Amino acid sequence: MDISTQNFAILNPTLIENGQTLVLNFDHGKANEMGSNTLRAWESVTAALHQGQIRSVIATSERLSRSGKPIFIAGADVTERTGWSNEDVKTHVRWQRSVLTALRQAPVFFCGLAHGVALGWGTEFLLCCDYRIATKTARFGLPETSLGILPGAGGTSELWMEIGVAHAMRLGMTGEQIGSAEALRIGLVQEETETYGEGYERLLTLCQLANRRSPSALSAFKKGLLATRGQNSESRQHIEATAYEHCVDAGDAAVGRAHFKEIIGGQTPPWSPFKDFSAQ
Repeated sequence: MDISTQNFAILNPTLIENGQTLVLNFDHGKANEMGSNTLRAWESVTAALHQGQIRSVIATSERLSRSGKPIFIAGADVTERTGWSNEDVKTHVRWQRSVLTALRQAPVFFCGLAHGVALGWGTEFLLCCDYRIATKTARFGLPETSLGILPGAGGTSELWMEIGVAHAMRLGMTGEQIGSAEALRIGLVQEETETYGEGYERLLTLCQLANRRSPSALSAFKKGLLATRGQNSESRQHIEATAYEHCVDAGDAAVGRAHFKEIIGGQTPPWSPFKDFSAQ
């Protein structure tokens, strides 16, 4: 995986854990805002993640404002839209939505560490993550309706499935900002840590565990699980069966049986070449 290209560079990428974990430490624009250049970078990253070489991702930021306040993602880059037509805006937001949808489906364990401000697009971006940790500095919110729009990159269509309809309504219709404790309580994040370092080490530990597992099985589990949302019981079971059989056909079920004792002992077996799963 080549992370030296210009498109990757804006996300400040680093490969660790023998190239199996990709760390993206945001440090761009005035406040890590999400604009066209950043979306192009995410398109490149997502395409690379779907190749199956990377097993896990940590998306985070250690950036501070001029006043010393931490920033995760302050929102979308609204200033670049000066002079845009209504059609330009609608096309751009559809692009945002498609990029995040593809990123959500990437066959990796995708983690987010929110340290500081995560408003608008920052909150919506976290919906792409499989697991989310917030430090006590984190702030979340959806200010869009005060600007005459709505959260259009997952805040309307996806957020309620993570935190429930009532809390999604509260955030979207009032613009109320919440801290890490409230985000943990309603399920927007899964853990809260005192410091950035504690959160990072916790996610690194989880990524190390994911890296030991079959990449084909991870793809089947993640995509199968996501595909079952909103389905009836019969459809959910069909998707699960198809995902399970994908692991068998990929060859890794046989590898797991042959190396059972080594796996239980904490070793990583010689998994078969990556085969991505499609629930379609």
